[in-house]
This record gives sequence, structure tokens and C-alpha cells, in this order.
Amino acid sequence: MVLKGIPAVLSPELLYALAKMGHGDELALFSVLADVNFPVSSVCGHGPKEIRADGLGIPLLLEAILKLFPLDTFVSSPAAVMALVEADVRSGLEVPIWGRYSHLVNQVLQEPKSLEQVEISAFYQRAKKAFAVVATGETSHYGNLILKKGIIPADQLTK
Repeated sequence: MVLKGIPAVLSPELLYALAKMGHGDELALFSVLADVNFPVSSVCGHGPKEIRADGLGIPLLLEAILKLFPLDTFVSSPAAVMALVEADVRSGLEVPIWGRYSHLVNQVLQEPKSLEQVEISAFYQRAKKAFAVVATGETSHYGNLILKKGIIPADQLTK
């Protein structure tokens, strides 16, 4: 696929899903966006569309997606990550990938917002309700990310 202005890491399948999504629809990157350990096929068995982006890290995909995908500015946070389980909190586990996600998300927002942290079982349930789940090659611990689509104001739509 070769088109002007479209990042090459966005597959036709992912572009189609992004275009079909409406205000409030969620994209899981694992891109709910999903990391390499996320059970994408199980989550998508009777729910969201499964999109493959094997071998690609979420920051690369996220940067490309955010060039085309408006984030929801009507919610407290348009991006959510899976919260650490208690044992990881107690051990002081750090999740550096969250800083990268936060940086990329806040580059496109008018006002900076924190990533929402969602308890693990609630995260899986939310992923099951997403419009699509993108299976990536991301290997970072707690690398999963959910994005909520916003709107494009009429004066910004390309004619």
C-alpha cells in the first residue's frame, strides 16, 4: 500500500477500521493496542475486530495512528493502560513505556491528560467491547493501550 501522507506502518485493514470508528469507539492496541502477551484471539472471538500488526512496537504504531485518529477530548483521559497488579506495585515495578505513550498522546491534545489506569480484569472486559484490537509485537511489560476516538470538527474536515 502506497499513499501520500499515510504512514507506511498502517495496514489497509487498520486504516479501514480507523475510518469506520465513530466518536467514543475504542481501539485496543496490543493496539486495543495489544502487547505480544495479550490474548487477542480470545478477546476478539465474539467481539471486536482482530487486526494483526505483528513485529511492530506500539509507540511506532501510536505515532502513525495519531496522525489520522482524533482523540476524545470530552473524557478525562482518551488513553488507558492496564494497571499494575498488587504484586508489581509492591515490588516497585516501573513501566517506562507509559511515559512514551503519554508523551505521544499529549503531543496531539490541546491540554495534557494522564493515562487512565484500568484494573486488569476491567481492562480485558473493556477490550472485549472495543471496536478493534490490534495485535502488535510490543514486548514491554504492561504495554497494552486503549484509545478512545474523538470527533473532527466540521471546519477541519478535508473537502
